[in-house]
Amino acid sequence: MSHAVENLQDVKANIAAAEKAADRAPGAVTLVAVSKTFEADQVRPVIEAGQRVFGENRVQEAQGKWPALKEAFPDIELRLIGPLQSNKAADAVALFDVIESVDREKIARALAAEIKKQGKAPRLYVQVNTGLEEQKAGIDPRQTVTFVKHCREEYGLAIEGLMCIPPFDEHPGPHFALLRKLAAEAGVEKCSMGMSGDYEKAVAFGATSVRVGSAIFGAR
Repeated sequence: MSHAVENLQDVKANIAAAEKAADRAPGAVTLVAVSKTFEADQVRPVIEAGQRVFGENRVQEAQGKWPALKEAFPDIELRLIGPLQSNKAADAVALFDVIESVDREKIARALAAEIKKQGKAPRLYVQVNTGLEEQKAGIDPRQTVTFVKHCREEYGLAIEGLMCIPPFDEHPGPHFALLRKLAAEAGVEKCSMGMSGDYEKAVAFGATSVRVGSAIFGAR
């Protein structure tokens, strides 16, 4: 058994324990295995061990390894969790089942056009910059509810949830709590929050999916 498969089992067990501790239903939280920078042959054992939801940061990198893997394993769900440039919207809509990084008008407009053109509608999340960090993608928390409404009414986008990446040097709890509050106000059910260092805490705060990379695949 590969180290990644052993790690996968540990992470799944930790999520199950966190669900139980938070009095949440078993299986309430989806594990997104973040496979960015890892080659297809490193990812395949994790797929063969039963993991079906994966996250990638870059459209171009994902195009290099996932079409063949998705052909071999048709039930895989692939999520884009990194920033999306509008000139990559067509490729993103074609390849990904979920896009978690809708964060500005230009992206919403480009995705709406491609969804109409391709007849394929990936599920969408709005990324929120809960720490108001200048170097980080994501919409201002104060604009989130209005932006979700705008995406729905102006572009007909079915926004499923919100996503955030808290500042690495701050306690993540308040950021997770803020995202859950904004999700409720915006009328969306899903919250993608929590990574390798804090996914169990995110489960306690109501995450519906956690994005775990290095805790499964090892250091990049």
